[in-house]
Amino acid sequence: MENIVFKTRGTCSRQINVSIEDGIIKSVKFNSGCDGSLQGISHLVEGMSVEDVINRLKGINCQGRGTSCPDQLAKALESIIQKAV
Repeated sequence: MENIVFKTRGTCSRQINVSIEDGIIKSVKFNSGCDGSLQGISHLVEGMSVEDVINRLKGINCQGRGTSCPDQLAKALESIIQKAV
């Protein structure tokens, strides 16, 4: 199992902790931010493939910031893929 810690930028959440096994997301924990919404996102993506989550969440914009907590999760997952290549 691979565990990563990703420091977010431009969002209320400060950090995302992600656990992945064989390309499948096992758990996601956001630090700070909108607790209920971020718990919901975490539960929804558990069990999904990394690629599917990236495709669904990449580019979501929160209040004109150019990013969002879901977008930051997609960026965290992309960083994992880039390191594996």
